[in-house]
Amino acid sequence: MTDILLWGAPRKIRFEMESQSPKATIELLKQNGFRFSKSMGQNFIIDGNIPEKIVRLAGIDGSSGVLEVGSGIGALTLALCKKAGHVVAVELDGRLMPVLSEAVSGRTNVEIIHGDILKLDIKKLAKEKMTGFIPCVCANLPYNITTPVLSAFIDAGVFETVTVMVQKEVARRMCAMPGSPDYGAFSVFVNYHTEAEIFFDVPPECFMPRPGVFSSVVAMKARKERLLEPDDEAMFFRVVRASFEQRRKTIVNALHAAFGNAIDKEEIAKSVAQCGHDPRARGETLGIDDFASIAMAIKKNIDENGLMM
Repeated sequence: MTDILLWGAPRKIRFEMESQSPKATIELLKQNGFRFSKSMGQNFIIDGNIPEKIVRLAGIDGSSGVLEVGSGIGALTLALCKKAGHVVAVELDGRLMPVLSEAVSGRTNVEIIHGDILKLDIKKLAKEKMTGFIPCVCANLPYNITTPVLSAFIDAGVFETVTVMVQKEVARRMCAMPGSPDYGAFSVFVNYHTEAEIFFDVPPECFMPRPGVFSSVVAMKARKERLLEPDDEAMFFRVVRASFEQRRKTIVNALHAAFGNAIDKEEIAKSVAQCGHDPRARGETLGIDDFASIAMAIKKNIDENGLMM
């Protein structure tokens, strides 16, 4: 836990919350006896321009039903309430419930939920709370749960857009292209399901407490059509994961390590070659279409030869 020095006049909180000034933040936290928790990855936005910019670039309007996670003291929540048709704000830290309530008091289009987003049924939540609205996500994600939460949002398959602020290095991984150092299995996962784009970077001084890294705002738009049928996606992602588990291995060696009990190395090399790829190539050089063709070739080989997975 990190102690902070607190002072100020509570009567001025409502006025200054509109600009999310550092002083207003400190005063609001003082009123509730709050201490930051490093274990929860808490870094609150104190630059009032950032939430407004995120909401604008995310295209949030009256037709939007927005899920926000890691609401903190409500900087982004308040900006969302001004534009969205309905906002569902999920916050894990129970100590922040009165702070959030104060931040959005008087707003009738917001519902605050005290809970762990990783333990909630996200698809059910969106269906129950966002009927009649276009479901989307807009959040400043806690650093310590970024990857599992993003995966849960995408796997839910119900959101038109997901706009999040994450660590800059995570944003680069999400949007990385084949051949780049940041490219990996998570890059393929994100871009298989969405069209991802980095909007802008946010420096540490825009947060309290200051993180040791820059953040970035990333927007993901759900793809309308899937490249593969649902039954084939399991094989696709198995091939992708295997290809990046040992990055320095060739695609053939990496896949042989993963499928050795089902298909021999020569057959894997044959499948890769049939797709027009050099068996000596590494997974980090292959794009989504490449992985898809290799996965389907291997699946066909296994099925035709009656091999067990």
